[in-house]
Amino acid sequence: MLTVDFGRFPIRAGDRVLDLGCGGGRHAYEVYRRGGRVVAFDLDPGELTPVRGMFGAMAAEGEVPDGACAQAASGDGTSMPFRDDAFDVVIAAEILEHVLDDQRAMRELARVLRPGGRAAITVPAFLPERICWALSAEYHEVPGGHVRIYTRVELEAKLARAGLRPMWHHHAHALHSPYWWLKCAVGVSKEHPAAEAYHKMLVWDIMKRPRVTRAAERVLNPVIGKSLVVYAMKPGLNGGCGGSSPRAKAEPC
Repeated sequence: MLTVDFGRFPIRAGDRVLDLGCGGGRHAYEVYRRGGRVVAFDLDPGELTPVRGMFGAMAAEGEVPDGACAQAASGDGTSMPFRDDAFDVVIAAEILEHVLDDQRAMRELARVLRPGGRAAITVPAFLPERICWALSAEYHEVPGGHVRIYTRVELEAKLARAGLRPMWHHHAHALHSPYWWLKCAVGVSKEHPAAEAYHKMLVWDIMKRPRVTRAAERVLNPVIGKSLVVYAMKPGLNGGCGGSSPRAKAEPC
């Protein structure tokens, strides 16, 4: 299930891409499939073992084009082991809400992105997240849980302070919001028939993508979309947002 809209945020063959806070690797896999040179980066080394395995399986099955490459690395998103301007694209999906010093993480994101480079940042959207917090402390008061709720204005202001220029935004995964409200109402860690039934529907929807649910989600996304997605660019060497700035010499992989 992808949160970033790659139709509006295209990955070109050979793009050097950082998937910051990659988790299970869903966006990194799509970048690799599209011919990118991707680094899946996460604080938890345990997340990266299956990611590396999937990269290998994709290559073995011929799912990636010539020239694409992928690697996984563990580290702290507020102090990354990459040189300045190392990446053409950075994706940070559902990670900043977990980071205590999110402004520092955004500065690091901007540092490793080349001038003229593009970023996609996703966080839980304000209204659905606020309802979850109101229904359940267990939802967010856990080790490594969510430490803040963003408004779009706040997120874009922090990105701008970090040196990025927000360009456009959208919301995603509206059908997932009621599931999390239901989980919060009955107990996040508890099994419940209603929550299990809704989860089965979501899995069916992800696998089959029927027209009726896709249409419903398009209508509902602006109102109750579970994720807010903001796309930004790092101003170029001459203050513009074009993609003509020279690449850094060192390749991530």
